[in-house]
Amino acid sequence: MTLSPYAPILGLMALAAFFALFSVASARIAGPRRYNRAKLDAYECGIEPSPQPVGGGRFPIKFYLTAMLFIVFDIEIIFLYPWAVSFDSLGLFGFVEMVMFIGTVFIAYAYVWRRGGLDWD
Repeated sequence: MTLSPYAPILGLMALAAFFALFSVASARIAGPRRYNRAKLDAYECGIEPSPQPVGGGRFPIKFYLTAMLFIVFDIEIIFLYPWAVSFDSLGLFGFVEMVMFIGTVFIAYAYVWRRGGLDWD
């Protein structure tokens, strides 16, 4: 009796698991099995794979910085959405708080932009 509110969620999870298992099994059964050396090699965007990394193994830090910037601004959007939904009930206090929040994030954005974190050389 107490599980009845969770029945749709459990049903959706069961449907998702069935679809995943069915997709994997049908691809295994219906898919082509013509393997050659090129298909079994790692895909390197047309570059011949080698055991040594290109450029001495250093990975540019700009990729990590871009990912971190995406996370910061994505979290900003996550905080803006509930505020926009309940804007009327928050009143002036909610508006001032959100202006301060957006101002803080904008300062961080301007700092990153000024330092060249958004430039791709």
